[in-house]
Amino acid sequence: MEAVKQGSAAVGIKSATHAVMVSLKRAPSELSAYQKKSFEIDDHVGITIAGLSSDARVLARFMRTECMGHKYAFDVPLPVSRLVSVVGDRMQRTTIGYGRRPFGVGMVVAGFDAKGPHIYQVDPSSNFYDCKAQAIGARSQSARTYLERHLDSFPACDVDALVRHALRALRDCLPGEAELSQKNVCLSIVGGDRKFTTYEEDAVRPFLDAIDEDGDGDAVAVDTLPDAPTGGLDAPAAAAAPGEAAMEVAPE
Repeated sequence: MEAVKQGSAAVGIKSATHAVMVSLKRAPSELSAYQKKSFEIDDHVGITIAGLSSDARVLARFMRTECMGHKYAFDVPLPVSRLVSVVGDRMQRTTIGYGRRPFGVGMVVAGFDAKGPHIYQVDPSSNFYDCKAQAIGARSQSARTYLERHLDSFPACDVDALVRHALRALRDCLPGEAELSQKNVCLSIVGGDRKFTTYEEDAVRPFLDAIDEDGDGDAVAVDTLPDAPTGGLDAPAAAAAPGEAAMEVAPE
């Protein structure tokens, strides 16, 4: 849980039609690239993380395998609630024995299935919660305050307004004089008319330009969403499951 609190912030909110996740990316130094924060699991679901990104990759591969197995067996996408329950059980197995440490990562899961859009929070303790909106990571209390203040307006929002609300909430988590930029922001959207799509770098710039300067004003109109970036999932890299002792890895 402490690894999650030290990880960079992640925010998820949903409307009646879409679910949106945004997160802050960190670069360990000026010489390295920003670390990956959002993982596509299937066409209808994905995650953003706070904590150890190495643990997140292990869980992401497990979740992808579960989705592929369900699709192969039943020819329908795996319901989001069942996926979250299965990954919660997977995380719990490392907490009840002495041979492994718990996973040091928290997740916000966004998905869309027959019951509509979903936002789930999954803790390292393996507890999970179905949320209307949620924020995790460092300084996330500021984002939760913003979300609570605007919670009643989310169900009626269109996807553009929902993205602006999420970015304003994320902006409240910034340290000091830092600002949101196309380098440190990752945005993911999923809904009935849109497969899980992640926007980074130049693709996220139009959304940042649409945020009001005061952060609390009425949403301003923006053009339609940019086209989804080309390319599929990154090839999963080999990573060992959590070992017997916690490794000293800087939290994402």
